[in-house]
Amino acid sequence: MFTGLIREIATVKSFVGATLTLRANLKTELGDSIAINGACLTVISINSDGFSVELSPESQKYLALENYKNEVHIEPAMSMGDRFEGHVVQGHIDAIGSITDIKNLGNSYDVFIKVDKKHITYIVPKGSITIDGVSLTVNDVNADTFRLTIIPHTMKETIFKTYKKGSRVNVETDMFARYVAHIIKHQTQTDSLSWDEVDTINASY
Repeated sequence: MFTGLIREIATVKSFVGATLTLRANLKTELGDSIAINGACLTVISINSDGFSVELSPESQKYLALENYKNEVHIEPAMSMGDRFEGHVVQGHIDAIGSITDIKNLGNSYDVFIKVDKKHITYIVPKGSITIDGVSLTVNDVNADTFRLTIIPHTMKETIFKTYKKGSRVNVETDMFARYVAHIIKHQTQTDSLSWDEVDTINASY
């Protein structure tokens, strides 16, 4: 389990086959779970200046692999007793999103991301979402896009500064939104529900 708060920007030394080798200050042990750009991966070797993780064919199929070069976000899994910040993040990427626009507002940036429509159900206005491992708040949700507002500090201190129109990113939707939608779908035997319908059902209990 993770929180979506990036602990370090690591440098990619190599990415050959299934092995991604990073230069990082983070001290790890074999078998540790580390979120790399939001994807939970396992440490398979430790080096003098960092560590290596393995990406299964399944992982490589569902990740924006072009972002696993130069620099990447890393976050170690939470330990019992850690202070909880951000939101509950599993490190399971649901979709690859595509940035459709970035607007510089002066004191912040509006970032618009498009995903397959089937994932929009799990993206809630004012709810949480994880983009390349970073916990963020959703501002608006449309038919197949959503809007985030990113402060200058986050833009400067993450790989977000390298994003541009057309960039792809790893997206993990809110775990609780997925659970609620799944339960209600099976209880009502419908294909999908709007969030207005979800609110109506919740209000009836």
